[in-house]
Amino acid sequence: MSTSAMIFAAGLGTRLYPLTANKPKALVDYQGKPLLEHAITKILDAGIKHIVINVHHFGEQIIDYINQHHFNATIEISDEREKLLDTAGGLKFAEPLFKNTDQILLYNVDVISSINLTKLLTSHLSPLIPHSSPLIPHFATLCIRHRKSSRYFIFDESELRLCGWENTQTEEKVICYEVEHPISLAFSGIHLVHKKIFDFIPKNEKLSFTPLYLQLAKHYHIQGYLHDEDTWRDMGKWEDFIN
Repeated sequence: MSTSAMIFAAGLGTRLYPLTANKPKALVDYQGKPLLEHAITKILDAGIKHIVINVHHFGEQIIDYINQHHFNATIEISDEREKLLDTAGGLKFAEPLFKNTDQILLYNVDVISSINLTKLLTSHLSPLIPHSSPLIPHFATLCIRHRKSSRYFIFDESELRLCGWENTQTEEKVICYEVEHPISLAFSGIHLVHKKIFDFIPKNEKLSFTPLYLQLAKHYHIQGYLHDEDTWRDMGKWEDFIN
C-alpha cells in the first residue's frame, strides 16, 4: 500500500506570538532549523516521499521556503489562504493531491518527537481483531501517551480502541460505546488514516478531527498507538523555545 503524508502548517500560531508576528509557526526555528524542516526530515526518514503541506498564515513564506530548499521528496502545497478549514477540513480540501495513495500520515508541524513512524505504519497496517470492522485494516491510528492534558481520548484499555473523549476542565464527555476498562490518554498530534476517510468529511467546512473520530468510532476501528517510551514535545507556545 502506498503512503503519503500531510503536514498541518496552516495554523495562526497565536500561542507562539510574538514569534509568529512576522512568520508562520512552521518557520519558527528550533535547534537551528524551522519546525517545518524537522517535520519533513522525520517523514522522509520513514521512507515517505510524497508530502502535502497546507498553508494559511504567512502562507507565501512557506511556499517560498519549499521552493528554495531541496528535499528528496515530492512536496505539494494545499493553499488555504482564502479560508482556514482546521485539520479534518484541511485534509478534505487537499483530497485531489492524494489520488495515488492508500494511507496518509498526518503530522502537526509543531510536534518534536522520537516516535518511530515506520513502527507506527506497521501497527496501522496490522490485521484487525476478529470482531472489528472487516472493511479496512484500521480506519485510523492515533499516537497517544500518558501525559497531563485537559483533553483526552478514551480507549478500551485491552484493545486500545477509541471509545470516547473528555475535557477535564469543562467536564464535557462523549462516549461512543461503553467498555469495561476505559483509559484516558492524550493525543500526540500524529496519526495515520485510510483514504476511505475522505468519504466522511464534508467539503469546504471547517472541521477538526476530534468530532470526526468520535463519530467514526461508533462504526469503525480507530486504534491507539501508545508511545510512552518516546520523547515528545508540543512546541505550541513561545515559552517552549526559551526553556
